[in-house]
Amino acid sequence: MKPGKLPHDLLAAMLARLPAEDSRVMVGPRVGEDAAVVDLGDRLLVATTDPITFAGDLIGWYAVHINANDVAAMGAAPRWFLGTLLLPETAKESDVGPIFDQIAESCREVGATPIGGHTEITIGIDRPILVASMLGEAVRDRLLTSAGARPGDEVVLAGPIAIEGTALLAREAGAALRRQGVSGDAVEQARSLLLEPGISVVPAARAAAHVGGVSAMHDPTEGGLATGLKEIALASGVGLDIDGERIPVLGLTREVCAALDLDALGLIASGSLLVTVGAGAREALLRELSDAGVEAAAIGRVVPEGEGLWLRAAGERRPLPDFPRDEIARFLAGRPEART
Repeated sequence: MKPGKLPHDLLAAMLARLPAEDSRVMVGPRVGEDAAVVDLGDRLLVATTDPITFAGDLIGWYAVHINANDVAAMGAAPRWFLGTLLLPETAKESDVGPIFDQIAESCREVGATPIGGHTEITIGIDRPILVASMLGEAVRDRLLTSAGARPGDEVVLAGPIAIEGTALLAREAGAALRRQGVSGDAVEQARSLLLEPGISVVPAARAAAHVGGVSAMHDPTEGGLATGLKEIALASGVGLDIDGERIPVLGLTREVCAALDLDALGLIASGSLLVTVGAGAREALLRELSDAGVEAAAIGRVVPEGEGLWLRAAGERRPLPDFPRDEIARFLAGRPEART
């Protein structure tokens, strides 16, 4: 199989093999959900896990924020972090300290505490890999999932798309970008997007979770915005009608994608948050996000499942594009010499 997520139908078939015997599991493994939820009585435990294989110089920082995003997108507060750090045989002692420092600083930023994990030097890898988990807690009536969207809701996107993908391409394929005419200054600016505006959606999720009428949240990651939208549709059993011209995209992202012939809609998109909200509460949500310093836009509406998944742009209406694997994976697999 090609690098990237398992196809949704294969993943669904595999998840169906897993036992579901504990009645306290409110949200278990399912397509479209990035975190599990366990009922602990007065509080709900929210748990997620993700591996980090890119951005080796920021791997500790990256791992905390990516996993905190998944917890926050459920309306929960990130609380406890665990990590399994795999280092290549070429690693030096001086490589280890910065990773732990990044974990400590990032946990302070999101309000979480590191509580354990595992470290080892591993045969057969050529870069550090950090597999991390974040545990959080939610108040029962504040829990949000990807499965709550209903026809008539509006779709709001908080944050511009593909911040993460733009930054990773600048880090992993800087030479290729420069060969295609992207200036060195632009490449450096794109690299820095991981930190500013950054990939955390915790502030946006906190703001949205306090707005009455919000029905679902989901942070689009691998496979980009298009895949994130499809995951909400699959989880909720709905269709979507999206206005492509309302989707916020940074100028740097447009430049990078044009240079490498990539589609921003399919480029890994941490740093943005999808929210569905009742039409009457849209303006309240946009105000709340603005007050939190988050750029947001209403980009479409939820429709009945039978109406399908559509994208409108340049006066045309076409099916929402499908990305079996992320655009960054497609590019790097086809041009290994592009790495710097």
